[in-house]
Amino acid sequence: MTSMTKLLNKKLKSNSIVKVGGAFDVMSGMLVEKHGFDVIWAGGFGISAVRGLPDASIVSMNEFLEVARDIASKCKIPVLADCDTGYGGPSNVAYTVKKFESAGIAGISIEDKHFPKQNSLFEDGKQDLTSTRNFVAKIIAAKSAKNDPDFMIIARTESLIANLGMSEAIQRATAYEKAGADAIFIHSKKNTPDEIFEFCDLWKGNIPIVVVPTAYPKVTLNELKSHKIKIVIYAHQSFLAAYSAVSSVLEQLAKAKSVSEVKTPMASMNEVFRFQGLEEMRKQERDLEENLEKIGFLD
Repeated sequence: MTSMTKLLNKKLKSNSIVKVGGAFDVMSGMLVEKHGFDVIWAGGFGISAVRGLPDASIVSMNEFLEVARDIASKCKIPVLADCDTGYGGPSNVAYTVKKFESAGIAGISIEDKHFPKQNSLFEDGKQDLTSTRNFVAKIIAAKSAKNDPDFMIIARTESLIANLGMSEAIQRATAYEKAGADAIFIHSKKNTPDEIFEFCDLWKGNIPIVVVPTAYPKVTLNELKSHKIKIVIYAHQSFLAAYSAVSSVLEQLAKAKSVSEVKTPMASMNEVFRFQGLEEMRKQERDLEENLEKIGFLD
């Protein structure tokens, strides 16, 4: 059976662009797979939010690992894990790589902020970056810790988020590739993709570029492809939609005299039964009963 890391590597070589869907639990991960995405993104924003916590390095590595492992165990497409700053220094990053690799995750993303980080799209967040030297040390530690050569180390630079300028972003990306990163994740909170495209056009690296277009949602796949972007992560939309839908249903139910008054679209119970695999479970039970009868174990 092809490993998830090899499958991810194959997708990167064959697809013009790899589409990654954000997940925050097993259900959302399975839905990402069901709807044809190439890869699942186990994202820090959503996994923190379902715990009622800010995306600010509060959820522990083990808590996050448990969610990512559960998603990977139920899905047949690769999972990439958003590991924030790597949960500490180079030794912490090395430990993180070993744990996530052994859990069946296809790769991790680490970013060059100081621990504890805050979400990049939070307007009043702290966006302080660690030194290039310190982050290069983390990448080297990550590369040395992995056993599978196809396990992916994504180096995320927050230079544009921190308003440090394009030259800083280019310098860091170049250093991160030299240190052994397998992809560069360039992030922006501008409402157009212009500075992302500028980065892509200026940077002379040879490894894939990763983007998350949450802040600039009008960008098209063709535009991303034309600027050599290889991986697009729709990191936040599944959680934002889930939050909105649940909130809307409960708001209506709180005022309704009957469930029939709720206007928000909802799945049927039978649809969810199929999603859960209840029909397959019942078939397995019937097959088991038949086998018991064949060998003479009757009620």
